[in-house]
Amino acid sequence: MRHLFSILSPTLSDLYRLSFITKKMPLPFFFEENLNPQPTFKLSEETSKHVIQVLRMKKGEELQLTDGKGLLLTCQILYEHKKATEVKLLATNHLPRPTTQISIAISLIKNNSRFEWFLEKATEIGVSAIIPLICERTEKQRFRYDRMKAILISAMLQSQQAWLPLLSEPIKFSELITDPSYQQKYIAHCIEEEKNLLSKEIFQAGKQLILIGPEGDFTKDEVDEALQNNFIPVSLGSTRLRTETAGIVACVLLNDGKYM
Repeated sequence: MRHLFSILSPTLSDLYRLSFITKKMPLPFFFEENLNPQPTFKLSEETSKHVIQVLRMKKGEELQLTDGKGLLLTCQILYEHKKATEVKLLATNHLPRPTTQISIAISLIKNNSRFEWFLEKATEIGVSAIIPLICERTEKQRFRYDRMKAILISAMLQSQQAWLPLLSEPIKFSELITDPSYQQKYIAHCIEEEKNLLSKEIFQAGKQLILIGPEGDFTKDEVDEALQNNFIPVSLGSTRLRTETAGIVACVLLNDGKYM
């Protein structure tokens, strides 16, 4: 009866076990911040709970672990425990960081759920760094770093990537624009001035930074200050976008530019 019930109404764990019948499913993907690969080792309590109590995985099943810094391990469960599951290392991969690194500095906004949506989608797209920005017209300045990082981790696992975007604490506009570590720097604004579409200004490699302003846009003084620090003024299109929408459009365009 159990076997029949599992087929008629399978759990996620049942689907993993039945995957050999149809197309093989991707291995479950987990984040372990402090990975130290050994022939056998124990998972953290948080990961163990997810593996054993949420997915109900069993001895002999395989999974993948990443530290968010390019390390990807394939492991097999040796011993099931909700607080300290033990696994055997099967394979180790070191995935290189992309040669083009996209950093997006985006103003904090009043609606927290919309900002969290942006974090999730930007991570799935594959940006390298997200910098919460405080501008003259930024209305909200409260930032829950731990919650925001957890959203990034979840999105990284969902999209099965091995590089977690760097998330910084909020930084003032005037401090960021003097940072000399970027090869290509853009500021997207709505002021009626001469500027090209971002898609026409993208180069193929290097560290890229784009600034996305608050709901009231950058001030004229901020735009002028950015231009004095060698930022290229760009447009994201003919329509006026919400801050988080503009951020996603910029991420997509810059990410697509990596493959041009």
